[in-house]
Amino acid sequence: MDTLTRQPHHVSKPDSPRQPKPDWIRVKAPTSPEYHESRRIVRDHKLNTVCEEAACPNIGECWAKKHATFMILGSVCTRACAFCNVATGRPDLLDPHEPENVGKAVAKMGLQHVVITSVDRDDLEDGGAGHFAATIRAIRSLAPGTTIEILTPDFLRKEKYIEVVVAARPDVYNHNLETVPRLYTSVRPGARYFNSLRLLDQVKKQDPTIFTKSGIMVGLGEQKDEVYQVMDDLRSADVDFLTIGQYLQPTPKHHPVERFITPDEFKGYAKMASGKGFLLVSSSPLTRSSYHADSDFAKLRGEREKMLARRV
Repeated sequence: MDTLTRQPHHVSKPDSPRQPKPDWIRVKAPTSPEYHESRRIVRDHKLNTVCEEAACPNIGECWAKKHATFMILGSVCTRACAFCNVATGRPDLLDPHEPENVGKAVAKMGLQHVVITSVDRDDLEDGGAGHFAATIRAIRSLAPGTTIEILTPDFLRKEKYIEVVVAARPDVYNHNLETVPRLYTSVRPGARYFNSLRLLDQVKKQDPTIFTKSGIMVGLGEQKDEVYQVMDDLRSADVDFLTIGQYLQPTPKHHPVERFITPDEFKGYAKMASGKGFLLVSSSPLTRSSYHADSDFAKLRGEREKMLARRV
């Protein structure tokens, strides 16, 4: 089979049986009129959302509130991560109108805060950095009251282009570590743990006013002490905000769920992370990178103001 055609990355992997979800991980199917209105606006502007492509369990709640995470740079990824439901293969041609269309959709939806993410584009010389910057500028122009959060790829071997994105001055720069270093070869084989850490450190050093954020999934087979080490590594890079959520297996072809982490264990992770100095921590079974991103951004600003006041 031609691996460069559009297809799920997991076609050659044996099935992994899915465990039944515990009660605390179940969500309602999306049915609200607001959900369908948000869906219509996305379709009208020919946009992709990670909410749909990654089969996010919170799509009903978020779209009902007119919250959406737009996915730029096409809908086909050049990586083959074992946890991700986004298709991999031959990437789409870049749409030169996409930044403006995202800006128009953000304005039409009246978003106070928007999250922009993307597929990995290892085929592009700049990894898509210029497209991210153009999208940020379009939103600033068409929806000047909207704060902007970006969730970027790792720009592996294209690190010099990170400064292009930083120069566009997003309010929040997110890049997820996804899991502990030991599991990278099986969960995130195309990425490098310490490259991702350096990216976050570079962003903060280039513009300390930008909030930095990262997240991991749990339930993949990690140990608690490994999660604690990730927390320490992120604090060494001066990351402000940490998200921890339950990994959910998208299909039987994906990496299996080794264990469902209990709500009490998530609370324990949140307590530990807070003690390590993060400005904000979101740790729960349904936590995702962009879940409650608007209210979390307001909390981030508030926590920074408190921190600065204590230093005076």
